[in-house]
Amino acid sequence: MVQKTLVLIKPDGLQKSLTGNILTKLSEAKLDIVGAKVVRVSKELAEQHYQHLKDKPFFTELVRYIQGKLHGPHYERVLALVYEGEDAINRVRKIAGATNPEEADPTTIRGAYGRITTKGVYENVIHSSSDPKDAEREIALWFKPEEIVVSSAEPKKEDQA
Repeated sequence: MVQKTLVLIKPDGLQKSLTGNILTKLSEAKLDIVGAKVVRVSKELAEQHYQHLKDKPFFTELVRYIQGKLHGPHYERVLALVYEGEDAINRVRKIAGATNPEEADPTTIRGAYGRITTKGVYENVIHSSSDPKDAEREIALWFKPEEIVVSSAEPKKEDQA
C-alpha cells in the first residue's frame, strides 16, 4: 500500500551536522520525497505534534527540545520531510530505529546518532510517523496541501501548454 509519512530531522540532528548522513540512510528505503522545508517550530506546533504525550512529566522539556531551545538560537528549527511510497511508514521506522537511542540497533539512525540527556530527554535526531493515522495528522500539521508535490501519471492541462 502506498503511504505518506512525516520525517523530522530534529534540532540535535541539525546541530551535529547529520542532515546528509540521515538523508543518505533514509534513501535506502527507496521512497520519494514529496515535501521538504525548514521550519521554526512554534510552541503551539510542538504541543500539537506531541499532544499524545501532554500528560507525561517530560512534556515541557520535549516541547523545548523540538523547538531547539536546548541547542542554542542557531538551531531553533527542524527539517520537515514527507516521504511517499510502498509501506513508507514501516520502511522509514525500520531505518530510524527504536525511539530510545539506547535500545535502538546501532545500524539505525537513532542507534548511531541518538543519546539521552541528563534530564532524561531522548535526543534521537529524527521523528517518523508511527502509523497511517498519525502520519495523516502530522503531515497536515506541518505541511499545507499545496506543499506536497506528488507525481501524477497524467500531466495537467497547464503543464502541456
